[in-house]
Amino acid sequence: MRNHKAFTQGLRRLAAVAGMVAGICLTLLARPGDVLQNRPYADLKPLHFGFSVGTNIQDLEFTHNGFVDSSGAVWGVEVPDFAPGISANVLADLRLHRHFNLRLSPGMFFGSKEVVMQSSAGVRERQDIKTAYVVLPLDLKVSGERYGNTRPFAVTGVMGAFDVGKKRSELLRFNSSDLYLTVGFGCDFYHPFFKFVPEIKFCFGLTDVLQHERPDLKENPDMLKITQSLSRVKSNMVLINFYFE
Repeated sequence: MRNHKAFTQGLRRLAAVAGMVAGICLTLLARPGDVLQNRPYADLKPLHFGFSVGTNIQDLEFTHNGFVDSSGAVWGVEVPDFAPGISANVLADLRLHRHFNLRLSPGMFFGSKEVVMQSSAGVRERQDIKTAYVVLPLDLKVSGERYGNTRPFAVTGVMGAFDVGKKRSELLRFNSSDLYLTVGFGCDFYHPFFKFVPEIKFCFGLTDVLQHERPDLKENPDMLKITQSLSRVKSNMVLINFYFE
């Protein structure tokens, strides 16, 4: 489906950015000779703080059930394209071990996506979905050895998300809360006065976010046909964050 094609294209663009980050890391690691280390004791602090800015791409994964409406049509739903959003977080990092850190980074994600609904009879509907998430990510950061002023790492964790945007009576309505499994990677770059940390993270929704019960459509039951055509909807995100610590 087109949403998977667009999502694949988005992943390719993000993979290019991730490859650039990895390439920078490998280039710096390959430099011969000793390098003067910036902030040599930065990783020994039991607790440190920071913030991040970045971008996010939000997607929806639809599971159809083959429901046939009163006119005999079957509906399909997809997200044909993506609009990058804006992310901002604050960070608290707790050192657990030489290679392990626990990171809490609450913040806000703003984004939008267009959902296209089309019936087998050729009827087409669109819905623009805007989100304003309050997020609470909790990650375990696993770092490699430091070489010079770079240090690669991987992260995994969970993220709670709460959409605080105003809900309207639309063809599709989604729950305000969700829970994500997250995995990602990045690299620490040590500068004289701070660490610059680019990171790419993939977030996989664990719950069905579609509101199946729609009392707000009681007076217009025909609008329920789209909701009735879906067994479940899951949310996915791709994040690129730039931390300053």
